[in-house]
Amino acid sequence: MSNSIDHTIAAEAAALRSHYAQTVLPIWRGPGFNRASQLPYEAVGAQDHAPLPVVRYRAMACARQLFVFSLAGDAAHAEQLFHAIRRYFHDAQHGGWIYSIDGQGAPLDTTKDLYTHAFVIFACAHYAAATGDRDALRVIDETAALVQARFAAPGGLLHAALSADFSAPRTGPLQNPLMHLTEAYLAAYETTGEPGYESALAQLADAVARHFIHEPTGAIAELPIGSDDNRLEPGHQFEWFYLVKRAGPVMAASGLDGHLSRAFDFAQRHGIDPATGGVCAALDETGAVKDATQRIWAQTEYLRALATRGGAQDRETLAVQIPRFQARFLHARGWYECLTPTGDVARADMPSTTPYHLATAYAALPD
Repeated sequence: MSNSIDHTIAAEAAALRSHYAQTVLPIWRGPGFNRASQLPYEAVGAQDHAPLPVVRYRAMACARQLFVFSLAGDAAHAEQLFHAIRRYFHDAQHGGWIYSIDGQGAPLDTTKDLYTHAFVIFACAHYAAATGDRDALRVIDETAALVQARFAAPGGLLHAALSADFSAPRTGPLQNPLMHLTEAYLAAYETTGEPGYESALAQLADAVARHFIHEPTGAIAELPIGSDDNRLEPGHQFEWFYLVKRAGPVMAASGLDGHLSRAFDFAQRHGIDPATGGVCAALDETGAVKDATQRIWAQTEYLRALATRGGAQDRETLAVQIPRFQARFLHARGWYECLTPTGDVARADMPSTTPYHLATAYAALPD
């Protein structure tokens, strides 16, 4: 039984990877890539792959594409993206990285955004691991040092956004950028071996455990506990579950591993439609659905978390969940970004940020 399930999962995973390599990646080497600026467009049409009208380019979106092509072994395309990030988004005056530029390449939103800085570290770590590029190694170290020095907030946390010169907080600590900084520090540690990233991960995990854990469920909330209108996102419980397992003993003292084992069960019980396998966007603190939208990234995090936990029941669920995901969210021209619970398309375009989610999930599935 076990071997049969494992063979089934491996075959299903191979079909996902084939769709990714043959359908998804070519979009972003071709019509989704602006050859003049060497930047990925923010999104393309789901059927014709035509770029949506350009309003902005974000550093985070470019960084995610840098990760995608570094992981795919396309060093030439990754190199173009690495140079584009540095050319357009690095703030030579104040340091760090601006949030976005306009269609002509001029600064648009100069906010210093923790989410953006996390993805620069993450992407450059993967690019450096793939190519050995020494400039990328410098970017990792300089950006991480800047994050620790400039984004620091009380309680061991970090502000989500600061003014262009880092002088004034614009948004206090939020779960999502802290999670992606965790992901970034893990990648930086794995690439560089620098022990400072281990201690930064331990401190970050401890701060998240103290300020964001919803004790009744073990779930990590989107806002600090006690905030009005807080919510629990099933996709983020699955994402944190993977990251904490990946970190292993580095984050063990925080107790997050035990909390997230409970959070996994809570998210699976309340956040997944038993009829379709669709993962909803958000729950309230009692487990009632707060946002029923099914976003593709949350589905991929469920696949990755099932593969990571890897028990007999998880493998049986995964063998059913992969084809459900494939039939519901993938199509011959790409993917559906957001669906309603009844399967209607809630977002028609395909963003350049989504291949990152596909790549990270598929990499965790067994061969």
